[in-house]
Amino acid sequence: MSNAPSNDDLSMNSQTFVQWLRTVAPYIHAFRGKTFVVAVDGELAYQGYLNSLAQDLSLLHAMGMRIVLVCGSRPQVEEQLALRNIQPAFHKGWRITDKGALECAKEAAGELRLDIEAAFSQGLPNTPMAHSSMRVISGNFITARPMGILEGVDLQHTGLVRKIDVTAIQMSLNSSAIVLLSTIGFSPTGEAFNLTMEDVATSTARAMKADKLIFVTQIEGVFDKSGKLMEELELDRAREIMLQEDLPELTKDYLECCILAVQGGVGRAHIVPLNLDGGVMLELFSHDGVGTMVSEENLESLRQATLDDSGGIKTLIEPLEMAGVLVRRGRDRIERDIDHFTVLEHDGILWGCAAMYPYHTEGVAELACLVVHPSWQGTGDGERLLKKIEHDARKQGLKQLFVLTTQTSHFFLKRGFVVGDVDKLPIERKRLYDWNRKSQVMIKTL
Repeated sequence: MSNAPSNDDLSMNSQTFVQWLRTVAPYIHAFRGKTFVVAVDGELAYQGYLNSLAQDLSLLHAMGMRIVLVCGSRPQVEEQLALRNIQPAFHKGWRITDKGALECAKEAAGELRLDIEAAFSQGLPNTPMAHSSMRVISGNFITARPMGILEGVDLQHTGLVRKIDVTAIQMSLNSSAIVLLSTIGFSPTGEAFNLTMEDVATSTARAMKADKLIFVTQIEGVFDKSGKLMEELELDRAREIMLQEDLPELTKDYLECCILAVQGGVGRAHIVPLNLDGGVMLELFSHDGVGTMVSEENLESLRQATLDDSGGIKTLIEPLEMAGVLVRRGRDRIERDIDHFTVLEHDGILWGCAAMYPYHTEGVAELACLVVHPSWQGTGDGERLLKKIEHDARKQGLKQLFVLTTQTSHFFLKRGFVVGDVDKLPIERKRLYDWNRKSQVMIKTL
């Protein structure tokens, strides 16, 4: 017996792939030309995930995203210290970088740079890097200063970012290169300083007003007291969480960087687990992501549609029109009726829509074109859209809401609608009733 997939299996796989590609397409369009600062823990390379990350970032680059990569080197520095029999020293969580430790930091940073350049140089057939031609540019983009003496302890060559050469980085990005930033910075006097990945990444993202700062790190995100991952945090809420005494120290460090970044003009700041293969891609191209995102305000909103939403609405409803669930509407009709539409938007992407057509003389309104994107159905967004339409109808003094449906009557029955008949429709709407479709009339008293 053959183990080859059947035609039905191939057809199903093809449909799944096409549907997935259509789902991520709005994100690709939205992110093209945007600047992402991606900061990764040294543990990522240490644990063997570097090639996978390079493949993912290469794909983002190919889709038109501008990538600045910052790679930490803590475990690599520890390894170098151990090889040289140098005891690591810390004060208040900061590494005391003496001359010996600085040499170890330089060695680790140089080795990582070579490993990263090698990872982006992959091009074997039948791999995600096939046919790619990646250039990685690094250099003295960071001016550093000494951290100095902290509570009487001289941290020596441990430093902080003083300035980012934004112009030089932008020029490199404009030449279609990925920019690699080291955690070794230099002062105007020519001294080298050991910097933290978090400081370099946050300072760079702020200086460049990057669209996203993405930390790929050991923590999986920020969790509430019940242990549930908090997928999105508004800035004010993130500040509240920072005050919690039981917040893990590492989580606190990354959350503080995210807050500083967003306060400094970065569009979004993300915390993504490094041990999840494809974590960056899943965070960017799925509705909920896989980690925690900090933004200045709530990214999800129900709002009145505008003409700019016409294309998004058409894209949402077209598959249902083709399946015969909805009556076909051309874009010109959507644009003409745009004032009747409410849309559900998440991070600049439309995930749902609904329209309301009032008949004030009869005191009723028609609910039409209630659609939620397939990847986000079953999460309550359809109900939110329905409640918004009901609220708007009541606000206008209307007493009933009706809908014409051929395949979704159970959705409306569960939400208080009852079966009616065509004679109960407003006179004007009754004249337009399509007797060939034989849509079921559902009515709800508000």
